[in-house]
Amino acid sequence: MSFLADVRHLGENFKKYFEVLPAFTPELKEATYRIRHSVYCEELGYESVRTEGVETDTYDPHSVHLLLRTISGMPVGCIRLVRPDPDEPHDLLPFEKTCAAVLDRARIDPAKTDRAHIAEVSRLAVLGSFRKRKGEANTPVALSDRDFGAPGMPRFPYIPVGLYTAMFLVAADIGLHTLFVLTEPRLARHLSALGIKLTQIGGPVQHRGTRIPSVLNTQENIDSIKFNLLPLFEVIEADVRRLGSA
Repeated sequence: MSFLADVRHLGENFKKYFEVLPAFTPELKEATYRIRHSVYCEELGYESVRTEGVETDTYDPHSVHLLLRTISGMPVGCIRLVRPDPDEPHDLLPFEKTCAAVLDRARIDPAKTDRAHIAEVSRLAVLGSFRKRKGEANTPVALSDRDFGAPGMPRFPYIPVGLYTAMFLVAADIGLHTLFVLTEPRLARHLSALGIKLTQIGGPVQHRGTRIPSVLNTQENIDSIKFNLLPLFEVIEADVRRLGSA
């Protein structure tokens, strides 16, 4: 079976195993915090281990969290949108602090954008049991060159694509037009290969390894969904609408 033949069933395959939803309730938020603790604290050592088994920070109260889980309810992965603090809208987002010296402000200056409509994409994490392939132990998300298909061995990165797709849908719903993200250069390339449109806005910075800042336009990414990904998009949109209002 070729990769192109396989993608015709992306929506059907995703629905068979996963669902993704905004984590609006305390219980769902806690599930995302526990994923983050498992990945960021226990596996990668990015943050200190907490006795309560949840990883949180000062940005969480004004962030939007998304959770991907199996259809049986087992947590799998998460992502969040960090919004400016509504009480202090000019306080810096995390990447603005980390990248202060490397941002190309001639391209875009986050400080001069309408901060009611921006957010930072962060804390993308997938539990280790769902990314235990060669070369994935030291990264919080499973995405590699092999995920773009090869003759006789079609594959597709359902989990990160599901999380990013849901993230764009929720961002559009709540009026977040401009999104910033700080990623490994390799992850940025892989996201681009999947059709996610992101533009680098600064030089590399050392933050848990080499990272680069990029900007994404929410509506542009929704409008440019590749034709062969539309079935997957429609399934995830249905999840977000159904489970987000449950």
